[in-house]
Amino acid sequence: MDENDVIAMVKLNGGRVTMPRRAILKSLLNAKEHMTAEELAKLVREKYPDIHISTVYRNLEELEKLGVVIHTHFLHGPATYHLESEIHVHLVCEVCGNVAEVPLDSLNPFIREIKKNFSFSVNPKHFALQGVCSICAKNSEN
Repeated sequence: MDENDVIAMVKLNGGRVTMPRRAILKSLLNAKEHMTAEELAKLVREKYPDIHISTVYRNLEELEKLGVVIHTHFLHGPATYHLESEIHVHLVCEVCGNVAEVPLDSLNPFIREIKKNFSFSVNPKHFALQGVCSICAKNSEN
């Protein structure tokens, strides 16, 4: 997905493409990992110093309503953001904090089971599954 695809998605979902919004989307596209609103604001302000952090927060909220951006919480930290096109589930190690991304399809049996047994539709995009990675598990055995 490139900048034009993301801009088209915003427009398709009824959103406006303002200069601050374009800067935020471009920063998300170029990010190597999920970013907090504060990290995004810092990155955006390097190029556009007049964009205030409150503008970043407002735009992230609106982009999420438009279905372009998703936020996820890792352990007890602040929300992190990524583009909707990158749908995946997060596995977070409670010991070292390492985050692994897993294709959403790998949770489909779990999601179907929850729906069948509890009549509940899971939204797996918003949360992270917590546990212990193999490295930390091995280290705790020693």
